[in-house]
Amino acid sequence: MQATAYTYDAGTRSGQVLLDDGTPVPFDAPAFDAGGLRLLRPGQRVRIETEGEGGSRRITLVTLQTF
Repeated sequence: MQATAYTYDAGTRSGQVLLDDGTPVPFDAPAFDAGGLRLLRPGQRVRIETEGEGGSRRITLVTLQTF
């Protein structure tokens, strides 16, 4: 699934992405670390993997979108 980086805190390696419908979804350090990234800037297109549904949905991977 694709999203747009919305917030990122380098100290905690966590933040939020915006889904294409505008829904913000938080991610934590393990999801960030799983993607192998060192930095994330707001506005970057990212690829995410999630698990769960609705309010229990969580991001398990954040990485840069490549074509």
